Amino acid sequence: MSDAAPATTPASAPPAADPASAPANDAKDNTRPLVVSGPSGSGKSTLLNRLFKEFPDQFGFSVSHTTRLPRPGETDGVSYHFVTREAFDTVVASHGFIEHAEFSGNCYGTSIAAVQAVTATPAPSGRPRVCVLDIEQAGVRNVKKSDLRARFVFIKPPSVEEIEKRLRGRGTETEESLKARVATAVKELEEALVPGTHDVIIVNDDADRAYEELKAWVIAHYELDVPCKPVEKKVDAPPATEGKKKSKFCVIQ
Repeated sequence: MSDAAPATTPASAPPAADPASAPANDAKDNTRPLVVSGPSGSGKSTLLNRLFKEFPDQFGFSVSHTTRLPRPGETDGVSYHFVTREAFDTVVASHGFIEHAEFSGNCYGTSIAAVQAVTATPAPSGRPRVCVLDIEQAGVRNVKKSDLRARFVFIKPPSVEEIEKRLRGRGTETEESLKARVATAVKELEEALVPGTHDVIIVNDDADRAYEELKAWVIAHYELDVPCKPVEKKVDAPPATEGKKKSKFCVIQ
């Protein structure tokens, strides 16, 4: 539920660990949702889009509900489920949301049905698809109270100034809404950096490095069909017969 080479360090008290190595007591489990959060302008949606593109059909995006109007290029049922306030309140009353919050007069929520829709469709390998939730910090608090057993990744922008720069670059904010988002981002950063709030924090000061950090961490914690890239290796050929020169040949592995 979101509108919206970096160092990767755990947000909890234990010492930093190699992001490509999952702890022995934290087995890979695709049934555990992946919660990716970060303030508006952190670049989390861009990173997730790259992850979905590199690993097609292995993740499923939990489509959130919102009462705000669609922006140019957004599609109902894909970007969000765009609903009226009355319809949103009906889902709230029926306890159909895992988490929901209100920001700048608009409501956002992650429904139980949206998560179930992802996990009900397996990946081509037959393993469950990983359900991804793109939510704000307020949503993280509520998910932690649920029984989802989610894993939590926080995408941290390099600075508050960079957040404002990125939001202005979108051209979708008024001066008032921009100030509100920046103020919210400051509060989210303070809360996100409290030890134990997230499993890992990725600083997005370079999109390529941030993505590699995210990918390495996800591969370490979920069973994915990782595309194999041929690596060309040169090896010595068997000893040449008398009168012939030794040669080299390539083996693709």
